[in-house]
Amino acid sequence: MQPIFLIGYMGSGKSTMGREVSRITGMQFIDLDTYIESRYRMSVRELFAQEGEDGFRLREQAMLHEVGEFEDVIVACGGGTPCFFDNMEWMNSHGITVYLDATIERLHERLKRGRHKRPLIADKNDDELLDFIIRALEARMPHYSKATMRFAANKLDNEQEKAVTARQFAEFLNLPLTSI
Repeated sequence: MQPIFLIGYMGSGKSTMGREVSRITGMQFIDLDTYIESRYRMSVRELFAQEGEDGFRLREQAMLHEVGEFEDVIVACGGGTPCFFDNMEWMNSHGITVYLDATIERLHERLKRGRHKRPLIADKNDDELLDFIIRALEARMPHYSKATMRFAANKLDNEQEKAVTARQFAEFLNLPLTSI
């Protein structure tokens, strides 16, 4: 089966969904940022600091092309991955792209809880964070809207929601289930 690329804004649940769908289908799961860190033995933050965004985005594109050649894989892309070079067009031509659509309110709640782990938003107060999300989504939506499919990702915040939503996602894409 061709790769499934999960795209969406940070906090939309790409990694959470990918891991859970992998668990119930047996497909391999790859978080693109983790893959990059493993290959280059540096964190995304360190790569950004050392090479700047342009250097990081070139490495990201190369790793996207690498994992995009795998079969039976679910790839959680970074929130910015679809927005650079021809990445979105390339993903659409090499697999299935699914935009995980979460409401601004849900993104805000998730990112408030986990902002300390994300350098771009770690120093923002709640109001600044909300404004940041709104502006970033507006800028990225032209890229996200090119996905071949769109899937609601508001219900991923506890184990029961994850299990139900992942099963709905698998059914949405007609993926065979290996466990329930």
